Amino acid sequence: MERYLSEQEFKQFRDLIYNESGIHFSESNRSILESRLKERLRKTGIETVGEYHRKILADKGELKTLLNTVTTNLTRFFRNTMHFQTLENHVIPELIRYKRERGQTAFRVWSAGCSTGEEPYSIAMVLKDKIPPGIKAEVTASDLSLKSLMTAKEGFYPENKVNGIPESYLQRFFEKKNNGYQVKDEIRQMVTFDYHNLKNDSGQRDLDIVFCRNVIIYFDEAAQKNVIEKFYAALNKHSYLFIGHSESLFGMQTQFEFLKTEWAVIYRKFKE
Repeated sequence: MERYLSEQEFKQFRDLIYNESGIHFSESNRSILESRLKERLRKTGIETVGEYHRKILADKGELKTLLNTVTTNLTRFFRNTMHFQTLENHVIPELIRYKRERGQTAFRVWSAGCSTGEEPYSIAMVLKDKIPPGIKAEVTASDLSLKSLMTAKEGFYPENKVNGIPESYLQRFFEKKNNGYQVKDEIRQMVTFDYHNLKNDSGQRDLDIVFCRNVIIYFDEAAQKNVIEKFYAALNKHSYLFIGHSESLFGMQTQFEFLKTEWAVIYRKFKE
């Protein structure tokens, strides 16, 4: 493989990845795309980027592998503590009140771009701890990376990955095994993992909360708006959206309301 992609090759791969996933590679992060392509050519034994481009056009499985390779899977348990304080101290109490008034008994959350599972398991632990009996809580977790989803479904994390988990949760919801910790079944059973490309409609509706943090930062403006509109359609009349602390809906035409809590800024859908 050549050291660098030609302008035409860069445009071919950039456009294909964008059209398939909404992930946008600009000139500033071109080196990431180039390094990931080098890795795939080495592993597949394909000699030229032109041949590899033809391969992914003909082979949807290899295209999925490439998309998996170019996604960044940086996560940890209870990442951005202020979001979880907001979830625990504002969002959950508000939703419990709302549901009790209407006789509703289901609590549904989507962790979009869940990576290796730390986020949805963190959410599930909080829900298990804070939601009273009589309300069933379930979390759907999705990602573009099949490799990450396999790790997430297994629910086993080495010792250096459980930093940030409150000690009481670690003792209550994990089992110490070998050189790591296994998420207990009572939490694993709350979470359903599924492959999903955010460019497409998930088909989910009547969700109470969507977490999609540090994902849309990789999308351009048009793709961001498309994803946010799909989240709005998936959420119920009284619901909440969490995005990354470095992400914002400012300047975007959206029906979400800006909500500043004591702990963090989130977004709300509110329709009587």
